[in-house]
Amino acid sequence: MQALTAQQLLTVWEAGQGQLPTKRAIALLAAASPTASAESLAELSIGQRDARLLRLREWAFGSSLRAVADCPQCGEQVELTFTVDDIRPHAETELTEPLSLRVDDYEISFRLPNSVDLMEVAGRGDVSAIRSALIERCVLHASSHGADAVCSDFPESVVLAISRRMAATDPQADIQLAIDCPRCGCEWKVMFDIVSFFWREISVWVKRVLNEVHVLASAYGWREADILAMSQWRREFYLQMLGA
Repeated sequence: MQALTAQQLLTVWEAGQGQLPTKRAIALLAAASPTASAESLAELSIGQRDARLLRLREWAFGSSLRAVADCPQCGEQVELTFTVDDIRPHAETELTEPLSLRVDDYEISFRLPNSVDLMEVAGRGDVSAIRSALIERCVLHASSHGADAVCSDFPESVVLAISRRMAATDPQADIQLAIDCPRCGCEWKVMFDIVSFFWREISVWVKRVLNEVHVLASAYGWREADILAMSQWRREFYLQMLGA
């Protein structure tokens, strides 16, 4: 995997307008991984995919991250600052699948969810319905008391056990940020979604860079590709010369 150039970021952003977040994630990885197929990238576990996106984001915008969250109790907007290492559980490792689990007389073989699964279950309803649909896709075989079992018959304890095992095995897929409100003292957690976070940053960056392209192209007649090929430092120098 390699860092994305300014032209690649702009191309992926343009192509990603109107697409599902999962497709945007795969497009970013595909642009940075020219030797890998989109199909193979879509089959990465969510944690493996997000670890790569986090690395891409670090290469593009640095190791520091900033976010805001609204307190669920008083509505105060709380600012969060953290680093990539703060939300990177460990180095990316090879996952051995399928996984197996025995709980409440059930014996279950399953795999981890991937981007294909997320695209298939998108729009299935609330969080509970999506979770059930994901588990149904990921369970390879299940039995109870020696007889085959189907996912729709799983008790809630089995569904929770599978979900927890998935999260423990692929921790990068479920990053929770602990927040405390300085105004009312409320403490809560929010899930950090690198796909939407990175995409918002790219969108802000694109608007700024395209404005720079407009100014420089208007002043000097340069082509967009030539301006994008410049380093940020060089573009800023020319903009300062123009007083922009």
